[in-house]
Formats: sequence, structure tokens, C-alpha cells
Amino acid sequence: MMAKKFLSGNEAFAEGVRLARPQVISAYPITPQTIVVEKLSEMVEDGSLKSEFIHVESEHSALSCAMGASAVGARAFTATSSQGLLYMAECLTYASGGRFPILMMNANRSTALPWNIYGDQRDSISLLDSGWIQAYAENAQEALDLALLGYYIAEKKEISTPYMANLDGFVLTHTYEVVDVPAKEQADEFLPPFETENRLDLEHPRNLGFSAGPDYNTQFKMKEHAGLLKVRDAVTEAEDRFAKIFGRQYTGLTENYRTEDADYVLVTLGSISGLVKETVDALRNAGQKVGLLRLRYLRPFPNQEIAAAVKNAKALAVLEKDISFGNEGTVYTNVVSALHKAGIAIPTANYVGGLGGKNISAADIRQIFEDLSNGQQGLYFVGTGGETG
Repeated sequence: MMAKKFLSGNEAFAEGVRLARPQVISAYPITPQTIVVEKLSEMVEDGSLKSEFIHVESEHSALSCAMGASAVGARAFTATSSQGLLYMAECLTYASGGRFPILMMNANRSTALPWNIYGDQRDSISLLDSGWIQAYAENAQEALDLALLGYYIAEKKEISTPYMANLDGFVLTHTYEVVDVPAKEQADEFLPPFETENRLDLEHPRNLGFSAGPDYNTQFKMKEHAGLLKVRDAVTEAEDRFAKIFGRQYTGLTENYRTEDADYVLVTLGSISGLVKETVDALRNAGQKVGLLRLRYLRPFPNQEIAAAVKNAKALAVLEKDISFGNEGTVYTNVVSALHKAGIAIPTANYVGGLGGKNISAADIRQIFEDLSNGQQGLYFVGTGGETG
């Protein structure tokens, strides 16, 4: 039976990892991720999780260690944030190119300079091209569930791709809510033991992590790309299975909230989605036809789901905690590409907010919807009142 616990996002994710029973945990602390590996160390110490808990000397070493574990057929976990994720960047492509289905939790945090420990999403979004599955949790319950879903999806033979579960720093990692924690028996029913042929085996020797010249490199990259594209169907299958066992149904790569007849749609991701839903409800009660499209995954990117959700809208805005300096928000670039490919020509606007942890208020969200209804387009920084190009 499930147990209700009052947990932070970090603690909830640690509970999900415990239920997934990784055989190796490589740990290096960095704010605001530290609590995850601290809790897991306590679980290993008290015997509620049987795992090799390895203290490493850096984030680069943490992912290198996880790759080594995965390369011998072990289920591996690590976690990081911000500059730590950037320090891992070299290893990210090794893990994806090697097709090692590692689970990594990233606590989204601003990147330097200026130095800042608070949450935006520039760390993970800057690494969208690294070949990892990228999911973004809205709340602590989803954070816990992504730990189980992440392994289930990543370890599928046809996918074999590492999975990055992103939690907004402090706003989600350090705030508390009631979470349903599944029983061990439920988790075991959902998530089978990790088995893979992509491992070092003295009885069946093979070469892993090798070089490939021009004649073969493209073929490997095409296979890697194909594996990520298969995640879309795998997410649906995994979530249907998850619902049968745990009673919670998720909605694939995106979540539509009151978009069916919406004239104006706001696209966003992560924990701010909860406030957007409340604002949408309030504006609906006032007679305004608005809706939210939450991006649950950025890789693979939900092109088809976005097109289907906004095909009847009059205008669309993207609110993101990221900017690609000298251009626009990276999420906005991807969303506009999805619209173009679907032949949808509607006005769009890009709102960049939450950088360095700056608060995004309900009034800010209301203003975005008002701007859309007035035909506003362009790039804006939330809370500053200024267009930037």
C-alpha cells in the first residue's frame, strides 16, 4: 500500500530512487541538489537501500563513475546542478553515445556569472543537444514518479539512453507537500531488474566506448537519434503501465490544461505550471478563453503534441527560465519550429522570466495573457516592462 509522506521535492525524488533500487550511486554534493544524495546515503546506511554508495571527487567523476557502473550492467544513479552539470558536459555525450541508461537528477539552478544559487533552467537547457532524455517535473509527486518512469523508459532495449530528470531549484527541491510513496512491491512490479547486452562481459567480450571514423560515425549518431525518437511512444506505454499499478495517469510529452477551446495559450515547463493553472482558472471564471500547454519533456521535443494543442488558438506565448544570449529563449525557438513544421501561422511572443530565481507572479502571468490578447509579439523579460528585440 502507498504511504502518504510530507516531503520536499529532493526527498521525494530520493524516495523514488530508493524504490528503483540502483546498484551504484555516485555522489557529489552541490546546492540545491545535495539533499538527494544525503537522503540516499542515509537509506544505504540504514539498510533500506542496498547499493554501492561511492563518494567521488567532482561532478565529472560522478558521471564517469555512473558510466563505469552502467558499462558492467549495473543500474546507476547520480545527481547534480548548475555549474556541476556544466562540469559534467564532456561526460554527457559519452553516456549518450555509449547508450548507457543512467538516471540523473538535476536541480535546475542559474549558471555563473554573476554567481547565483537560485533556480532557473539555463543549466539543463544549454545541454539539450547532448543526447539525453530531458524531463521537467511540476511538483514533488511527479518528481518521485519520474525516478521510476525514468529508469523504465531509459532501460528499454530500443532506447538505451540516459535520462535527466529536472527539478526547479529551491522552488521545488526545497518546498514540501504531501506525496504518495508507493510500496516496494508496487515498484518492483512496475520496474523489472536492469538487464542489458550493452555491457562488459568476460564470457562474451565486446568493445565499448570505441572510436569511429567518418565512414561509421554518422550511422552511430543516426541510431542515437532514432533511440530518442522512440521515447515518445515509450513514455505513453510506461505511463499507461504506471497508471494501472499506481493509479496515477500522466499525459505523455506534454500536458494540456484547458487548451481545447483556448484563444490564447501559454507554453511553459516546470514548477511555474502550477501557478499558471491557477491563473488560467481565474481568468476562465472571468470569461477569458485561455489555456496552458505544459512541456513535460524537452527531449525528445513534442512537435506533434504542440501543434495539436494550439492549432485553433489565436496567439501563443512561451514563458521560460532561459535565454540563448544574442537570440531568444531556446524553448521558444523549438516551439516556433514546431508551429512552422505544422503550417500553423499565429502570432507568438517570448517571455523570459525567473532568471537567478526572480519571482514570477500571478500578475505577471495575467499580463502575458493580456499582452497576447492585444497582439503583442517579440521578446520580453518578465517583470521589467521592456522589450528586448
